[in-house]
Amino acid sequence: MCGFVGFFRNGWDGDRTAAIRAMADQIRHRGPDQDDYYVDDEIAMGFRRLSIIDLEGGSQPIQNEDGSKVLTFNGEIYNFQELRGELLEKGHRFKTKTDSEVLLHGYEEWGAGLLQRLRGMYAFVIWDSQAHKLFGARDIFGIKPFYYYQKNGDFFYGSEIKSFLAHPHFVKELNEERLPEYLCYEYIPDEETMFRNVYKLPGGHYFEYTGGAMHIEPYYQIRYQIDESKTLEQWEDLITEEFSGSVLAHKIADVEVGCFLSSGVDSSYVAKEVSKTADGIKTFSVGYEEEKYSELPYAQDFSRAAGLPNISNKVSADDFFGAAGLVQYYMDEPMPNPSEIPLYFLAKNAARYVKVVLSGEGADELFGGYPMYLAGMHFDHYTHRTPRAVRKALGAIAARLPAFKGRNFLIRGAMEPYQRFMRSNYVYTRDNVGQYLKKDYHPKDPVEYVKPLFERVKDLDEPSQLQYVDIYTWMLYDILQKADRMSMANSLELRVPFLDKRMLELAMQIPSRYRVQGETTKVALRGAALKQLPERTANKKKLGFPVPLNDWLREDKYYTMVKEKFENSPAACYFNQEAILKLLEQHKAGQNHMQPIWSVYSFLLWYDEFFVKR
Repeated sequence: MCGFVGFFRNGWDGDRTAAIRAMADQIRHRGPDQDDYYVDDEIAMGFRRLSIIDLEGGSQPIQNEDGSKVLTFNGEIYNFQELRGELLEKGHRFKTKTDSEVLLHGYEEWGAGLLQRLRGMYAFVIWDSQAHKLFGARDIFGIKPFYYYQKNGDFFYGSEIKSFLAHPHFVKELNEERLPEYLCYEYIPDEETMFRNVYKLPGGHYFEYTGGAMHIEPYYQIRYQIDESKTLEQWEDLITEEFSGSVLAHKIADVEVGCFLSSGVDSSYVAKEVSKTADGIKTFSVGYEEEKYSELPYAQDFSRAAGLPNISNKVSADDFFGAAGLVQYYMDEPMPNPSEIPLYFLAKNAARYVKVVLSGEGADELFGGYPMYLAGMHFDHYTHRTPRAVRKALGAIAARLPAFKGRNFLIRGAMEPYQRFMRSNYVYTRDNVGQYLKKDYHPKDPVEYVKPLFERVKDLDEPSQLQYVDIYTWMLYDILQKADRMSMANSLELRVPFLDKRMLELAMQIPSRYRVQGETTKVALRGAALKQLPERTANKKKLGFPVPLNDWLREDKYYTMVKEKFENSPAACYFNQEAILKLLEQHKAGQNHMQPIWSVYSFLLWYDEFFVKR
């Protein structure tokens, strides 16, 4: 695990070694154990290492036998030993026992075909000095980050955007036209970022950069291949078998491995599986003094029942607000998901004891864990049983009537699945976002960003469509973003065994009725977990990392902190101050505007970190 950075010379005669060192220092938290560099006439490459595998011999950048190719790599390849054996048989010579060297020789042997063979989480680049070409890729889910900057012939790349700040040619500009999408989704739902000319390489894509041109191609696309031939019990057995193998692969390390543990089925299943082959595995949990929001009692009950040591910490309101600005700095882009802050403290505590943790991210998206998938199932039944013209008419009538039970269902039932996708208008909506902004950016309808994704899977049932779109948006831009940043902010490697290539290919075969049914989510996964976990854990409803922020924003101390930010000059530049202050006042008086308030506040904290302090 590490962070990497790089840039092309582009005729610049400045001190490239000093520049690449300064860029790497910006992400020292990703790799405090070691740093190293490669500089030639065309490119500068930097590396920060967190030692996990081959502690003595895993230095990067690493070169092939003749020095013509150079690699920097962030992540873990879980099938590297198998690939190493193949490459040795083909005559490749290895200098280390690391998974990173497998990428280098694998690229020599198979070119871009290497990517089809990989099982892991990764972002990497290989400089081919003979072909004058940079090749790079990101894992199929986008677990590991990859950013690049292009302007006026300059090309930088790195694990985090903040590394670019140290380069003299980086032009730091706010991509303010994307504020409406940020406010609606809580992230920018495409390859752009909140920094102008800085982009995200999508998950499952590779690139080639040569002659000043960037060429990007997908190498993996998720496809449902539903298998109706198996019973629920058979799917449960297959999940049990495949997940056991995935956890074994994700445990590979030359350092101690621990587990994050909430109160839910996903992390509990991970911890239980790890404990089968590791004695005294440490589990880590986080909670609050406010017991109604805290998952700690449930997590501690499970850890005791499973015989697993549990190390927990509690986050106070002062802790939460005190770390909020720092968290936005580590996130690189503004992120108003309140759960990132307890996650930061959870990772900080875990990093005192271990270098690697396994966590349960991805289970909801792959196996059907969100309540909106249940809603999708109900809409799917309704739209198949009710002609479209009838649904349109009922929706139009309901929209003109006062509120009644079922009114919203009828209105939304007249829409297409992409139009009722809740994450498009998750915080602010297309109808109200403009009134909170200072300028009219003429944004397109938020649903237009996900429409092409829904089109790809239009022949599937609605729960499957929703899961597919979530994997390519919510999971990629929100869940995995905060998991990577909050763990690496504390020099902790986080691994996600549900997000494994083989687990994905299994999940894509399971019929939707074995994912969501009645009022139950993750039907098959819960069934598999029930064979190993207490019933109260396996069937516990999803809480979603609750935070007592709603209540804290009504306390004078924290209300005042937010109000001061809303009244300052950056807020005046980008937001309608009267409107956002009214939201704050209404919330203090008892209405619920927590998420809209926190979205604006998070942006202002982020802006302060990147455009005021730095």
